[in-house]
Amino acid sequence: MALPLTDESSLRWVLICFEFLIGIALLFNSKNQPFPQPSSRFGWLLIMLALLIAIGQAAPNPMGSNAHFVMLSGLGGFGLVAGVYHLARTQRDVLVAPYAGLLFCVGVVGLMVETWSDLSTVEQWAAFITLVVIGGGETWLIFRGLLIGKLPLAWSQAGMIALMQGRLTGPQGAISCFERGWDADEEHLNPMAYLALHRIHLFLGNKSDASEWQELLLREGGERAVARPYIEAIHDALVALDSEAASILPLIEEE
Repeated sequence: MALPLTDESSLRWVLICFEFLIGIALLFNSKNQPFPQPSSRFGWLLIMLALLIAIGQAAPNPMGSNAHFVMLSGLGGFGLVAGVYHLARTQRDVLVAPYAGLLFCVGVVGLMVETWSDLSTVEQWAAFITLVVIGGGETWLIFRGLLIGKLPLAWSQAGMIALMQGRLTGPQGAISCFERGWDADEEHLNPMAYLALHRIHLFLGNKSDASEWQELLLREGGERAVARPYIEAIHDALVALDSEAASILPLIEEE
């Protein structure tokens, strides 16, 4: 049975499509992160909620636009808190914060538009200033997260996890992760990534690639620039995979 497309119902469907779009974008882009779990979980949550609301549109009293805006504000606020924590503290995710910010902006703006005519002049000015602040914050999140967001530490951590799990090659393999685990602004991570890549390529028999990474490692101070426990962890993981292939690895330098 077709639903009549009044202005209210059209707005509801636009909001549902918006939620689906954000959820799909989170799922798609999460594959390009070292730890895709936070963004993929938030994306699935959005998609499931949007699906439930879409099914509910066939009910006699479907969810209204005001309730929809309240839900977007609450869900966006929750995502902002979690996303900013990952963005600034754990440095494992740069997607949740900006996308959750979009949800929060749409929810808050929608609520203000719905109640704008009932506000006094002072309240309207306060609402306008609030919108400017929210818009500025969302712009910063987009630039910080989506445009210039880098996760060298997280990529290095993901590389170590992949190495211990025996995943050396592939999009989420140790080599791919360590190749993105260095950064000009965090120079202490560079020799760690170079050493790991040198050892892995030696282990795989890629001597030409290993020599290139060794040269970069020497420019950063050699093995002495890397903590001995880290080197031992790399060696132990490779020995656990194949002790015979790991016999080609050089001895760990004494401090």
